[in-house]
Amino acid sequence: MTKISLDRFRLQFISHQNEKLGYLDGIREALAGGCKWIQLRMKGATDDEVRPIALQVKEWCREQQATFLIDDRVALVKELQIDGVHLGKNDMPIAEARKILGDGFIIGGTANTFEAHYEAGADYIGCGPFRFTTTKEKLSPILGLEGYKDIIQKMKEESIDIPLVAIGGITKEDIPEIMKTGVNGIALSGCILHAVNPVEETREILALL
Repeated sequence: MTKISLDRFRLQFISHQNEKLGYLDGIREALAGGCKWIQLRMKGATDDEVRPIALQVKEWCREQQATFLIDDRVALVKELQIDGVHLGKNDMPIAEARKILGDGFIIGGTANTFEAHYEAGADYIGCGPFRFTTTKEKLSPILGLEGYKDIIQKMKEESIDIPLVAIGGITKEDIPEIMKTGVNGIALSGCILHAVNPVEETREILALL
């Protein structure tokens, strides 16, 4: 397993775009606000469309000492020497991605629980959804606070130590209660992207973590 900086891990920005901000705009704002973990997620785009954006984000993340992952695209991560890849439940299996990438890359996976990804050698788990979210199709069952508490408790009982980030429809107001469940971080998209001032919003969120 690749060693993860838990300080960087506590706030993850998952890229998206809206009528006001494109992918690069949103990532630039999140980094300016102090976010140290960026996931480039461009569902439906080709690798050729993702590549120039990924190269720019890689440069920014190096300047800001931030961790940079791409969603799903294992081959592109290896080609561009990005920090790692995040795999959804319908993406390449984690064990297969590890064979391709080796041990020098971070591999995270989205899950509704933890066992399978842990056994496959994931470095962290994006656990959710916390509540309904419009940015994801084919949602798994909603977890809520009790779901996270149950998962953390089971991990303790089985002596499993793997970083867990809460994901899915989370707002700034949710963060204090979610962090009390024992998760290691929060992954956000719309909460930052749709804010009046995304940079300030990111700073305020970090102050809650």
